[in-house]
Amino acid sequence: MSLHNTLRACPAMLRIGLAGAVAYRAELLVWALATTLPLVMLALWTSVAEHAPIGRYGQPQFTAYFLSTFIVRQLTGSWAFWEMNSDIKTGTLGARLLRPVNPLFAYAAENLAAIPLRLVIALPIAVVLLATVGGKCMTRDPVLWGIFGLSVAGAWLLTLLTNLMVGCAAFFLESSIKLMDVYLVFFFVFSGYLIPIDLFPDALRNIVEKLPFRYQLGLPVEVITGAHERTYALNHLALQWVWIAIALLATRSAWRHGLRRFSAFGG
Repeated sequence: MSLHNTLRACPAMLRIGLAGAVAYRAELLVWALATTLPLVMLALWTSVAEHAPIGRYGQPQFTAYFLSTFIVRQLTGSWAFWEMNSDIKTGTLGARLLRPVNPLFAYAAENLAAIPLRLVIALPIAVVLLATVGGKCMTRDPVLWGIFGLSVAGAWLLTLLTNLMVGCAAFFLESSIKLMDVYLVFFFVFSGYLIPIDLFPDALRNIVEKLPFRYQLGLPVEVITGAHERTYALNHLALQWVWIAIALLATRSAWRHGLRRFSAFGG
């Protein structure tokens, strides 16, 4: 499975992934609707901040934060775990292994190819965001916009790698879905998905800011809503990519060990 074969197969994998996303657009819409919790939190927090701001957040700031959260989640979410878990349990992975491209790249391509359809959902929310708060709660620094783009790409990659790494648990566990459920609980609480991280108590926030969950969602949202200056944003962008490197190594190791077990049991 050489890099040359992978690069040659990329256009075909992306076309197949897009075709699959279009074919299962109803499921994609259901997935998108299942990620509307930030809109629920928007209603909750703007109600709480009706009479006085909470930290740096008044009603306009909460609106900008949670609409941005919804957009970033649409662009960075991944369902690779569910496909991988199913392929391992049903033995379908064996057929994937016969192809000249590493299945991990195929899962990545399938997820990446769905982003255009996700944009169809995210763009109207972006229009609502601009219409409701305009630019007053969003950064106007072009450098921070660039950092935002890089952090979104990093958040997508880190989320994908996390899905693949947890997916590899299906090689060893009877029910790896429970492990994903535990991961999602930590993600919802510590990524900024439900509560802006800067509203955490100082001691807890100092810990959360070093965990990987924040770099899967919270960092891009904070950057785009003007929470940080350039130096801070760049330092934490670097930390995001450190987590990506760690996740890549962990995924590679889990995949290799899992394949040995899969082959040993006749997969």
